[in-house]
Amino acid sequence: MKHIFTHKDGFGKLFLLKNENDFQQNYFEQRAGFTFHTIAWNRGASQYVIIDEVKYEFAANAILPMMMNQSFAFERSEDIVAWQFNREFYCIVNHDAEVGCVGFLFFGPSPTMFVNTDETFLDMLQRLLQVFEEEFLSEDDIKGEMLRMLLVRLIIQITRIAKKQYLGTEEIEEGKFNLIRQFNLLVEIHYKKEHQVQFYAGLLNKSPKTISNTFSLYSKKTPQRVIQERIITEAKRLFYYTDKSAKEIADELGFDDTAHFSKFFKNSTSQNPSDFKKVIQNKK
Repeated sequence: MKHIFTHKDGFGKLFLLKNENDFQQNYFEQRAGFTFHTIAWNRGASQYVIIDEVKYEFAANAILPMMMNQSFAFERSEDIVAWQFNREFYCIVNHDAEVGCVGFLFFGPSPTMFVNTDETFLDMLQRLLQVFEEEFLSEDDIKGEMLRMLLVRLIIQITRIAKKQYLGTEEIEEGKFNLIRQFNLLVEIHYKKEHQVQFYAGLLNKSPKTISNTFSLYSKKTPQRVIQERIITEAKRLFYYTDKSAKEIADELGFDDTAHFSKFFKNSTSQNPSDFKKVIQNKK
């Protein structure tokens, strides 16, 4: 079952999916006009989810936020409840100041966060799901605003338990954590051209040392590692989902030459690009 809301302007959209047997996403096939963030809830037993060709265990009753540019497939998608929304319906960046730390789920300490739940939270989530469904079926003139308010509530509730799970507390020094969130967001925007911490520190009017010290408080990764992993993730996606050559991918990701890219790729993955492509071809 799939509920769909489209704003009267034709652009803002929100989907609610339940018990869909073929729910998956291939970003490189769907990306023309498909720019939806996803919040998935596994209401069944533990299962596997493959995100950008990496297999993860998706625990029973856990929640998984995913960015619009991630490809994914579930072992049993019929057990998944998912909310999908685009920038026009609710923009994480523009609304961050209003909702507070909502950016945590998508630009927080980990690009793939599996948020575990407890019985109290599940009761709340089930009630919220019921209200969502009722609102989708309503014909109210303010239906869009009601759905947006429900989505904000959903994100805030998930953010609270995610903070406790990933940071050990719901209470954090917002200024310092927001610096990490802003850094991650800027990396998402500029990683194809800018590979050094100094560039991002300059945009944030901070020194590289300040950025590194802040990351040491709330992240297991260094700022440079965040940049490197984002580049490698995109390189793997391009190898998996497109027919682009190593030279074309190197150009797209801002490397001066293929040799530099190959060295960078091997240092990060222990495989050179040609060997990595062979593994992919053998799998296919």
